Amino acid sequence: MSVRQRAEPEYGNWVSAKLIYGSIAMSIPFFVLSFVSPIFIVGAFPFLLSFAYFAYARYKFSRRGANLQAPIRNLVIEHLGWDGEGRALDIGCGNAALAIELARRYPNAHVTGIDYWGGIWEYSKAVCERNAEIEGVAGRMTFQKASAAALPFEDTCFDAVVRNLVFHEVGDVRNESELIREALRVVKSSLGVTLSSEETRIAVGQDLLDFEPNCMTLEINCMTIVG
Repeated sequence: MSVRQRAEPEYGNWVSAKLIYGSIAMSIPFFVLSFVSPIFIVGAFPFLLSFAYFAYARYKFSRRGANLQAPIRNLVIEHLGWDGEGRALDIGCGNAALAIELARRYPNAHVTGIDYWGGIWEYSKAVCERNAEIEGVAGRMTFQKASAAALPFEDTCFDAVVRNLVFHEVGDVRNESELIREALRVVKSSLGVTLSSEETRIAVGQDLLDFEPNCMTLEINCMTIVG
């Protein structure tokens, strides 16, 4: 009698496979033209370097590699000033890795994940819901399509808000402070907010909006995380 294997969640990768395939596709014309003149082979080198870089980075971020996504998610949660009671929001949830981790760590919480999905990323609402089912937390999770710049929620309706490396994907705002204002609008206390930026900075605590001196800011060296 065979033992049914547990399904594995699909959390995706912060380095899109389309970047890798795109690098290869861009190099092909130069290889073809090299049959006309060998000099064209030089034009393929930048794209081959891009391929190597993106492929290596994707491996390092993957669960089979160094799984760098996990420690960064943990840092976001560890610096969240929240007791785990009530409602939490993950802005730009992707395939819900961070949102699901919140639900797993805080069994009394209901976690909502929003994302615009689509584009170059292998993320979707359907995958989020399937991952939540696999991890056994689907009953305490909600997912919906929305922009980080215009959250479809009333003021102060969440007890905690997290956002992990999202700003560069939001095309309808020019200034990150606009996204911070929107995140603060829907949370009851800024102590329950942790926002990580593309500059590997995590900002938590009070006065996030104005970035006052008493706003707690943690600088993260990703190479240190690699260990």
